[in-house]
Amino acid sequence: MNVLCIGGGPAGLYCALLLKKADPARRVVVVERNRPQDTFGWGVVFSDQALDRLLAADAPSAREVIDSFNHWQDIDVFFKGARVRSGGHGFAGIGRKRLLDILQRRCAALGVELVYETEVTDEQALAARHGAGLVIAADGLNSRVRARYADTFAPQAEAQAAVQAESRRCRFVWLGTTKRFDAFTFDFRETAHGWFQAHIYQFDAGTSTFIVEAPETVWRAAGLETMTQQESIAFCERLFADRLDGHRLMSNAAHLRGSAMWSRFPRIACERWVRWETGSTSVPVVLVGDAAHSAHFSIGSGTRLALEDAIALARHIATHGDLRTALDGYEAERSVEVLRLQSAARNSMEWFENVARYAALDAPQFAYAMLARSQRLSHENLRLRDRDYVADYERWFAHRAFGQAGLAPPDDCAIPPMFTPFRVRALVLKNRIVVSPMAQYSAVDGTVGDWHLLHLGARAVGGAALVMAEMTCVSADARITPGCPGLYAPQHTVAWRRVVDAVHAASDAKIGIQLGHAGAKGSTRAMWDGIDQPLEEGNWPLVSASPQQYLEGVSQMAREAGAADMDRIEADFVRATQAADEAGFDWLELHCAHGYLLSSFISPLTNRRTDAHGGSLENRCRFPLRVFTAMRAAWPAHKPMSVRISAHDWVTGGITPDDAVRIGKLFKAAGADLIDCSSGQVSKAEQPVFGRMYQAPFADRVRNEAGIATIAVGAISEADHANGIIAAGRADLCAVGRPHLANPAWTLAEAARIGYRAQPWPKQYLAGKAQLERHLAQAGT
Repeated sequence: MNVLCIGGGPAGLYCALLLKKADPARRVVVVERNRPQDTFGWGVVFSDQALDRLLAADAPSAREVIDSFNHWQDIDVFFKGARVRSGGHGFAGIGRKRLLDILQRRCAALGVELVYETEVTDEQALAARHGAGLVIAADGLNSRVRARYADTFAPQAEAQAAVQAESRRCRFVWLGTTKRFDAFTFDFRETAHGWFQAHIYQFDAGTSTFIVEAPETVWRAAGLETMTQQESIAFCERLFADRLDGHRLMSNAAHLRGSAMWSRFPRIACERWVRWETGSTSVPVVLVGDAAHSAHFSIGSGTRLALEDAIALARHIATHGDLRTALDGYEAERSVEVLRLQSAARNSMEWFENVARYAALDAPQFAYAMLARSQRLSHENLRLRDRDYVADYERWFAHRAFGQAGLAPPDDCAIPPMFTPFRVRALVLKNRIVVSPMAQYSAVDGTVGDWHLLHLGARAVGGAALVMAEMTCVSADARITPGCPGLYAPQHTVAWRRVVDAVHAASDAKIGIQLGHAGAKGSTRAMWDGIDQPLEEGNWPLVSASPQQYLEGVSQMAREAGAADMDRIEADFVRATQAADEAGFDWLELHCAHGYLLSSFISPLTNRRTDAHGGSLENRCRFPLRVFTAMRAAWPAHKPMSVRISAHDWVTGGITPDDAVRIGKLFKAAGADLIDCSSGQVSKAEQPVFGRMYQAPFADRVRNEAGIATIAVGAISEADHANGIIAAGRADLCAVGRPHLANPAWTLAEAARIGYRAQPWPKQYLAGKAQLERHLAQAGT
């Protein structure tokens, strides 16, 4: 099968050489619109792992590439006058022109036909002329082939402009300099207009890439929109003068005038990568490289992805005798891997778009946050790369945490961040792990019993700093199910006091309670009898912000809460707050999430009121804030209060993370100490995007934009997750739910697993501690 490659960049050339190498009798033609050495980039970056894959695919070209590389292990972060260096990152840079030259010569040596300065307007006709049975579209970000067949390839729905992609918030310019750098360097500069940043790396003996980036609003405010190319370059030279040490910045895009040299990154993602023609003389078209996808330059993976596409495509063609099977296998394999890396690239890109969000961080934490921005580089991975850097950072973090908690740090304070103390008002938590409030549906007429004592007591001695009781209802008609606990009768307070006293007597954990009202999601069965299904008998009336059925056609209809209802509900919350204090709880949380009553006021999906409690977000928050304010006044001033919110409804027209920041600010102004950032469960139309730590970005935004401490929740299942979240300043506490159901001593077990032996255990369990640590050491875990 002969092949036509459209596009002579790294993707097209590497496809061509691998396919020709696999079958020397195959005719492979590469057609490129530009001249051989026309390129508008400076350097290309590869990780050590990527280089290993190139060696396995084609050793001759890989060795020449490796011999041309500038290698480095370190990353430098400059912020607020400080430099933070970390090592072990294993990157290499090569000039883009040098890479093209190596691939072009390797193609020529193998017999690939290279055709330059030729525009392709009809790839089918050209394929027929060359006798090709496959067209590979490797024509880059602005792929004309992709645009021509957009109905087939289906670039993402939020497509914009010629690239049919989602263009992002920042403007960037790709420059070069003769200044040499011995580390991959990130330099952040605050100006009167906002933050600029530079991404800098050396790629040959005398040249470095120097990318300058800023949010569009900052870029415009600085006047760059109206500057000439020379003026823009001079602006960047002045801004980063001390980093350049007298060296100049250079552009290799002289054809671009003024602001056109500043780009906005286009995020490209296609639903399909293969087009099958129906005509008898037509051949299939497959996308590779930037024609199929893009990954933000801040993780340096665009060219790597392109070459790995080529490796996978060549392998599938060689493995499968049937072309359709080969192309289907290629698309299935690469689309999954690319989506995973694009997710990390998007996290990285969004971090750089929002540098101002993290400007209040101290330099060590800012640098750590930057390193961990994509969520692919974890705390333990950083430790593997540079043990000294992580130990030094842990000492810095622990020293600050103990000081903020009013405690003297231990002599050796290289403590994993999740095991540092945290102070809220007069309460000091021994570490940053919270046992999430998890419904047990095991109360009788609102009264908790032995199950709750065992459940919460076991987790209190399991190492967590704060154990949260499940949502406890402020009245009988506020319950989700008949098995939900309450705090609306004297016997409830007595029963809770028994649990609280047991936790305090047996452990040094604190115990909190979450108060809530089920609203339209009430009067249902226990989870194991049919989640959200209404009771078969014994139902009670429901209220909500507006009339609604949670499950359309299934749930009871909740009526709209009137003024008298709201007065009574507020009074119920205040009475329950007083009872919680009487029961001895250390912490109080107000439940304003997951579609329950107070959440139904906040979300526009469930609040359609036209009075003072509907309309704007401020109006929709009016009643929840009123309830919170009344509770805060009734709760002792020295005890903390948090608020759980749904930071994202995952439904178009619902609450968004932008709204969550505003909600956080409103509750902060009302006296909240922390925002517990959950999401969803407001509407069955939700389409959440699950993944590890998938809700941590909400806690990050609220913490660093609203300026209030947060609790991160959602798929936090390892110490590595919690340490990374806390260390990066994405949240102050991590709530861990399901893992604590599987293992009440999750916190102690994770301390042992990561080798933190200073974590105290109950003296009754010390023999188990020693055995677990010994077994883990033997297993090399």
